[in-house]
Amino acid sequence: MKLFVSRPLPDAVLKRARAHFDMTYRTETRPMSQDECVAALEGYDIVLPTLGDIYRAETFAAAKGGRCKLLANFGVGYNHIDVAAARSAGIAVTNTPGAVTDATADIAMMLILMSARRAAEGERLVRSGQWEGWHPTQMLGLHVTGKTVAIIGMGRIGKAIARRCHHGFGMEVVFFNRSPVADAGVPARQLPTLEAAMAAADVVVIAVPGGAETRHLIGKGAIAAMQPHAHLVNIARGDVVEEAALIAALQSNRIGGAGLDVYEREPQVPEELIRLDNVTLLPHLGTAALEVRTAMGMMALDNAIAFAEGRDLTNPV
Repeated sequence: MKLFVSRPLPDAVLKRARAHFDMTYRTETRPMSQDECVAALEGYDIVLPTLGDIYRAETFAAAKGGRCKLLANFGVGYNHIDVAAARSAGIAVTNTPGAVTDATADIAMMLILMSARRAAEGERLVRSGQWEGWHPTQMLGLHVTGKTVAIIGMGRIGKAIARRCHHGFGMEVVFFNRSPVADAGVPARQLPTLEAAMAAADVVVIAVPGGAETRHLIGKGAIAAMQPHAHLVNIARGDVVEEAALIAALQSNRIGGAGLDVYEREPQVPEELIRLDNVTLLPHLGTAALEVRTAMGMMALDNAIAFAEGRDLTNPV
């Protein structure tokens, strides 16, 4: 079978892909254009797309011949793929859950600490040559140990964040989830509304899936419920947070700060965010470790190989 890989992946993944398929991979690091997405559907049995490769209903409608039968997505999030439209076109979709959980939770903890303790601001101060030395009231931040964290979305990643917060920093864990969660893995309280969870916390971490149902879930009202000293961390998808509302809250010091790994219109980052000192900005590093990206690629290939061999898909969505 012919396999198309939309962007460069770790060498071990590409080596395994070559061993099982007539494999072509695109050397460009930016997402595919719509014309490229359509061409991949027309020319290959399996496509391994990545974040930013947009497969809308019109993408499937434009493809002629119906050759592609599987989109083996590289990533747990698949809001860039219209899964219902794919199914209507006779194309299955898989993802890579599990492989990304711990790495993404680690980034959440890094952003919690960086935002609360003003680490990015401090690093800029040192690099600028303007640091005049230690003094007792220099750059006072929020002490994280023993505080309350609210996790919005208690799935695999949310639970991994809860474990780190509880066991590592003695934090009280509250959370909001659209459905009941019987076991969060650590002592935790599920609160009835989004606003109640955000109001209860010193740190709020967004860990919900992306997609139409969660777009702008964290809007003006939810942000207004936060305590004035609280910090907001987003490691989910950028458009889960209404960026304009967050910028307004940060500009007016309505909240203590924010740590962001994702943005509403990636890779565009609003100039208003860049100019603010009370926000930490990362370039979508959530799974950016060689071992993790290799594991993601191998899991995507597990699905592709299962399909090629006529077996049940490992991670259908």
